[in-house]
Amino acid sequence: MATLYMLMGLPGAGKTTIGKRLEQECPALLLSPDVWMARVVRDGYDADRRRAVQQLQLELADRVLRLGRDVVLEFGFFRRVERDDARTLASKAGAEAQLIFLDPPFEELVNRLEARNQDLPPDTFSVTREHLELCATWLERPLPEEQASIYR
Repeated sequence: MATLYMLMGLPGAGKTTIGKRLEQECPALLLSPDVWMARVVRDGYDADRRRAVQQLQLELADRVLRLGRDVVLEFGFFRRVERDDARTLASKAGAEAQLIFLDPPFEELVNRLEARNQDLPPDTFSVTREHLELCATWLERPLPEEQASIYR
């Protein structure tokens, strides 16, 4: 049975690292909005285009899951409704869904992002402490019934 891996966490939490690992180990198709935003839109903060990219990636994920292959979505999944929608997509495609919540301490995220901002890897965007604080206000932590694997 195919699996949809949902990577949840704030910027700097390690979603890309885990996503690349799953991509190789499963193997799975890794879909990262940041990569498409960097290569196509060239602006990681364009909210309308990010929604469009994520919708296209969900459609692609649906097709790949229906073909019986694993998919990794590196969306962040800050809101419960986003996670529920992805679980529904997986279920309708005959796949299972696994939520992986990457939850390092806030100051560790700040340190990681400050280091990353000094020498940005390809397909990433600079993230300020202020933006990280804003993202943290949007984060709806997984409830016990979501059965998330939590990594700190």
